[in-house]
Amino acid sequence: MNAPRRLQARVTALLSAVLLAISGCSNSVDDHLPADIDTRSPITSDPMLVARGEYLAKAGDCAACHDAADHMSLGGGMPINSPFGPIYGSNITPEPVFGIGCYTLKQFSDAIRYGKRRDGKRLYPAMPYPSLANMSDDDVTALYAYLMHGVKPAAKRAPETRLPFPFNQRWGMLIWSLVFGNRKQYEPDPQRSAEWNRGAYLVQGLGHCGACHTPRGPAYNELGYSEKSPRYLTGGVNDNWFAPNLTGDPGSGLGRWSKQDISNFLRTGHGGGAIAFGAMSPVVEDSTQYMTDADLRAIATYLKSLPAENLYGGFSDDAHARVQTARSLGTGEVERQGAGIYLSFCARCHEANGRGQPDKIAALAANPMVISADPTSVMRIVIEGSRSPTTEIGPAPQKMPGFQEQLTSTQIAQVISFIRGAWGNHASPVSDRQVERLRSKIHK
Repeated sequence: MNAPRRLQARVTALLSAVLLAISGCSNSVDDHLPADIDTRSPITSDPMLVARGEYLAKAGDCAACHDAADHMSLGGGMPINSPFGPIYGSNITPEPVFGIGCYTLKQFSDAIRYGKRRDGKRLYPAMPYPSLANMSDDDVTALYAYLMHGVKPAAKRAPETRLPFPFNQRWGMLIWSLVFGNRKQYEPDPQRSAEWNRGAYLVQGLGHCGACHTPRGPAYNELGYSEKSPRYLTGGVNDNWFAPNLTGDPGSGLGRWSKQDISNFLRTGHGGGAIAFGAMSPVVEDSTQYMTDADLRAIATYLKSLPAENLYGGFSDDAHARVQTARSLGTGEVERQGAGIYLSFCARCHEANGRGQPDKIAALAANPMVISADPTSVMRIVIEGSRSPTTEIGPAPQKMPGFQEQLTSTQIAQVISFIRGAWGNHASPVSDRQVERLRSKIHK
């Protein structure tokens, strides 16, 4: 080992020791789980507890990150694309060498709630442990029981995450957790109903909705973990998708959606005229479609209680806007160049009136995603296409083709700008430079 590397190793070891000393804790000081309960305990093999844990694993969408690339259940290896490089989901099957088979219940809690592995190393916040810290001890125990007794062991090693320096220094995640993390279990609000509290618990905790729908700071930290923060659930960009505003904003948020719209969307991927897309499509497929009606209603109740934040755009359902759009489509007005492109490539499915086809093709008029302040997702869908979710009771899945070969960046910008200003939609136009930047990112 050369001198600079020896020095770096010594500094790392010293800083780790100092940080552990000043934190004054193991990461589990605020839970009550006994350390000696492990996979052999009869408590964790109770069939009802295992079944409860299976429901929680689906509600928490563990498969999204922890399924293997070859679809081996929870075998790890799926890359999570962060701004710092790919972070690979770990093997969370009960395999003792490559998985978590040797974890005690307490060690499992430390990992999912506080980002601390059994060997003491820190997890990157791609694992949503700041959200999962909200989980109750009972739910942590049930999830542990399922992973230990309801999942087939997978004897395979997940790829090792190798981020560039300084992000490869996992001890730094202790600093991150102390400064930006969340370490408190959910505390019910006595001023709210049981249904509201259940929804808040699911959204803030197990569902970790904020991991995608809350903007992040320069340290990849979510800018809020509950409705107490005005930035919470106001929209965020992850892996070149924009997860839209879930507050009551009537333009780009859920202000015009009913509770039933939200429940339907989570159950089938269709609601409020919109259809799940991008990273949300597998969430519906693997997670929310399996949740109980009561839990979906609770989530909808909580989301509809959120005041409008980060207001942007709008929709005016008036005859003048509809007539003006129809005139543009009919005459191909020079100043609305995207109208002709829309008529040629989009109107056959989305209709000239922008209303789409119920339970089949998304509406573009009044669609919050179309009106969002950040047009990343609508640009990416036009470039790459999209697929609606496959669900047990929802409509048959439909596939929208991508137009990266047929349309130039300028043409994509023109048609999106047209859509964002047609039929009563009110959102700023998109530039060809924005489209070109996105194309370069997603085609790397």
